[in-house]
Amino acid sequence: MPAPFAPLVPLALIALLALCTWQIAAHGPLRAYDERLGRAIAGSALPSPVAGFLADLGNTAVAVPVLAVALGWAAWCARRAAQPRWWLTPLAAAVAMAAVPALVVPFKALIDRPGPPGPLAGGTGFFPSGHAATAAVAYGTAALLLQPLLRPRLRRPLLVAVAVLNLAVAAGLVRRGYHWPLDTVASWCLAGLLLWTVFRVSRLSHNGRSNPDPHKPRPPRAAPSDPG
Repeated sequence: MPAPFAPLVPLALIALLALCTWQIAAHGPLRAYDERLGRAIAGSALPSPVAGFLADLGNTAVAVPVLAVALGWAAWCARRAAQPRWWLTPLAAAVAMAAVPALVVPFKALIDRPGPPGPLAGGTGFFPSGHAATAAVAYGTAALLLQPLLRPRLRRPLLVAVAVLNLAVAAGLVRRGYHWPLDTVASWCLAGLLLWTVFRVSRLSHNGRSNPDPHKPRPPRAAPSDPG
């Protein structure tokens, strides 16, 4: 992304999160449309077992181990390549994952949104979705960690796959009646801010690395000078 537009990403995410939060808290027209859309998705033809499987991909028991594997592999590769700050990006990824409940839980308590008709009907505190945020941060940071280790032709498909996966998790959550659509959108905004932070930290950790692409050959070492 060009440098002049880089600061616009977190600002856009904050603005969208503020809009969603305001509309849900104030019972605005966007909330009414969101609930109509949620009921339509809940009544869609997507089989309930498939929707349940997709929703479960946002469980910490599933998403966090995936991130842990990617984190360990990225840290091992960076240290093996003698990257000066090899620990910085994996540490940022771990902190981002740990920050998810610290951000989601206060929002849930503050907005106290009732859930849609479904298995959890009657409860409150559904905005934003913890499952959607967990999936977005876990799979998103895993992609950020693994992308530099892959061949260039595989990097974009990885990002597309992660985006599709998160859309599938959100569809499963809404189809099963666990959340309204805007619950997942707000989670993506929070997750996007965390992913943006990890991305910026990764740029800092890559500065000064002698061999940024593991698939490019290392430059030849200079021949030792003749002491005589």
